[in-house]
Amino acid sequence: MAVFSLLLHPLLVLVFGAAVLLRDDLAPDVRMAWIVVIVLLPYAGCGLYHLFGRANIGRAVLGRYRRVRDLVREQVAEGGAAARVLGAPRDVAALIAPPWQGAARYAASVNGFQPVPGNQGELMAGGAEARARMLADMDAAEREISVLYYIWLDDGTGTAVAEALMRAARRGVACRAMVDGLGSRALLRGPLWRRMREAGVQLAVALPIRHPLKVMLTSRIDLRNHRKITLIDGRVTYVGSQNCADEAFLVKAKYAPWVDIMLRLRGPVVAQMQLLFATDWMQATDERLDVVAEPAESLPNGFAAQVVGEGPTERRRATPQLVSTLIANAREQVTISTPYFVPDATVLEALCTAAWRGVRVTMIFPARNDSWIVAAASRSTYPRLLAAGVRIHEYRGGLLHAKTLTVDGLVTFIGSTNLDRRSFDLNFENNVLLQDAALTAAVMARQAGYIARAEPVALEAVRRWSRPRRMWNNALATLGPVL
Repeated sequence: MAVFSLLLHPLLVLVFGAAVLLRDDLAPDVRMAWIVVIVLLPYAGCGLYHLFGRANIGRAVLGRYRRVRDLVREQVAEGGAAARVLGAPRDVAALIAPPWQGAARYAASVNGFQPVPGNQGELMAGGAEARARMLADMDAAEREISVLYYIWLDDGTGTAVAEALMRAARRGVACRAMVDGLGSRALLRGPLWRRMREAGVQLAVALPIRHPLKVMLTSRIDLRNHRKITLIDGRVTYVGSQNCADEAFLVKAKYAPWVDIMLRLRGPVVAQMQLLFATDWMQATDERLDVVAEPAESLPNGFAAQVVGEGPTERRRATPQLVSTLIANAREQVTISTPYFVPDATVLEALCTAAWRGVRVTMIFPARNDSWIVAAASRSTYPRLLAAGVRIHEYRGGLLHAKTLTVDGLVTFIGSTNLDRRSFDLNFENNVLLQDAALTAAVMARQAGYIARAEPVALEAVRRWSRPRRMWNNALATLGPVL
């Protein structure tokens, strides 16, 4: 037995080490992190790599996603709505200011959504207003309501949204509700989900985990649909960080309140969000939707916007490259809020470079994070960011869950994406990139409100951190690529 164990150890290291080295899609730091784990902990490390080392959704699911995506595009083209829905590359120069045309073109390369003009948006005052406006829109719906949430709780908000869907279904509105199989697992087992089905709401589960062993053998159980999509009559969509849950967020109540941000958008960009939802819905249900039957018209005095839908079915590294492109083109200001900050080298270098060349770069993180691992890994970046001149603020008014990026008072990137490896590589996300001075000013005012309730982090204070604390933060950061 001892001889077998002695032979198995180097064999595992060689086999799994070779598997890591043969992967061209891994960044050097990620590759090195996995090799270190496999060498130091060969049995556990090899098991972890098999379960979590590959952003592999499974060949069958990947092929299905691609077929559905192509079908959706074909339907749009056949209906003659391609230009109005997908936009046209030739229009970028007319719609987007020169400094941001490259970013808009890069965003379009992710999943084909070009900037479209004629959109209008409102920043919701808070979770309560977002909830009230959303419910009012649902009660006014005449044709269809489609929702997709990563987390849907059966609390006040979750129940109110479910009741609104049931009311709409009973009056003949086509209602579709979709949730992530892991994030909303409690709802799927409860009576509220059953009541919606009985009321005529069409239901679906994204990435179900009915057979966990099969999922672990063929894919990754932590590949999740993290999107938050609400669509009403093809005319209104909500985009932002808010799940279908109260601010108290009962599953993690000790970190409450959860502070989110939501925009209510109207115009052609809504159709792009519909296509994103339709792709997820058709993949999960086999139902062929009549996508974008009546795309919304351009609104007067509207702004240009485009949907960016990332995920393991799209090009790898798309999100950090887009974020870095936005930061690289900044001339005056970059302000970012995110609850989870475990950046790759691309984003970290872009932030430091922008600060060194005189851009006012401000980062806002929650002071108390629901993930102690992420909190430590995030703080390992503080010395480098602060030394470059980046301003860091830790929010004290609850768990700041808002994911926002504003640049030069004109461009906003907002949605479900965190600046961490999970959003970069594993999760399905939905965001909107928009160019509008007024709406960006509103988002910046909200960011300023976060800063007003935050404590600034000083470089001198960080340099006084104890050696054990610095070692702990850096050790967890080293494992960041495999978290």
